[in-house]
Amino acid sequence: MTPPASAPFPAAAPAPHDPAASSPYAAGPAPDPAMSWNSSAGTPGRDRPVVTFGEPEGYDARGRGLSLIGRVAPRTAAAAACMVLGLGLIGGAVTGSWIIDDDGDATTATSFSSSAGLWHNVPVDELFPPTVLGTGAGPGGADRAWTRIAVAPATGCADGFDALLRKVLAPVGCQRLIRATYTDATQSYVTTVGLLFTKADPAAMTALAKRFESERLDRRTDLLPLPYAAKGTAAERFGPHQRASWTISVLTDAPVVAYAVSGWADGRTVDTPQPAADAEASGATTAAAQAGLGNEAQGLADRIERRLRQNTAGSATEKPS
Repeated sequence: MTPPASAPFPAAAPAPHDPAASSPYAAGPAPDPAMSWNSSAGTPGRDRPVVTFGEPEGYDARGRGLSLIGRVAPRTAAAAACMVLGLGLIGGAVTGSWIIDDDGDATTATSFSSSAGLWHNVPVDELFPPTVLGTGAGPGGADRAWTRIAVAPATGCADGFDALLRKVLAPVGCQRLIRATYTDATQSYVTTVGLLFTKADPAAMTALAKRFESERLDRRTDLLPLPYAAKGTAAERFGPHQRASWTISVLTDAPVVAYAVSGWADGRTVDTPQPAADAEASGATTAAAQAGLGNEAQGLADRIERRLRQNTAGSATEKPS
């Protein structure tokens, strides 16, 4: 029986102003007619039937029944063959699962490792495109479009976050922070989106993500990212007091913390910023919610995070020449 086949950014600072931009079973041997309840045990005699009661029809030199040997030996061999075949199939299946699991772990590790260098290996336009389309990303499912108006030089994290947020993020370290600021089609709103590349391993990123979730750190108004207010752009007056809504996401499949923070382009101040998740909620009545600034932050952050993952996947599967 043949078993089934088994499925085996150098960091060059860009210009600060960028307006253009089933398991098989072996069949057993056929029943031996001689072992049937309905078969004759011997050949009838001339005058009367010959009846035997468990005694073999003759013996070999060692006293073993000849008819018993003829029947048992093939059946024993067949049973042994089936057992060997079954063990082979089980062993193959277990080995196959080990190979699959090892490959999966290796792929995940390669992907995580590859994403750590994207900030200097991938062109800025790949991570922060000049134009980002947000189909259905606005309030009520309206379409949005954002235009990049500034890209910050790759830096450390000192100027990227409120002091307390820097402390929260300290356990994962800061390898590099890259940021860009966008405006909507009407230039009424401005949003800074950022990617913090950490020095952490998967376990540390997972621990930080769990802390953010359990302590709801992404909802605290004393833990906000800072905007990038590039001079000579629509975001020139976008400072700490103009932050209206924000979102922070700690990734576990890459050593990256992604975020976005939004506000009005006219420089108006905001007393209490509102998390994007709350500003997007049905029935929210704050100024940020009514203006759709939660959608601005979340919609842009989601799409930049998606770009990151696309570049991670491409880097992880790239073969050496």
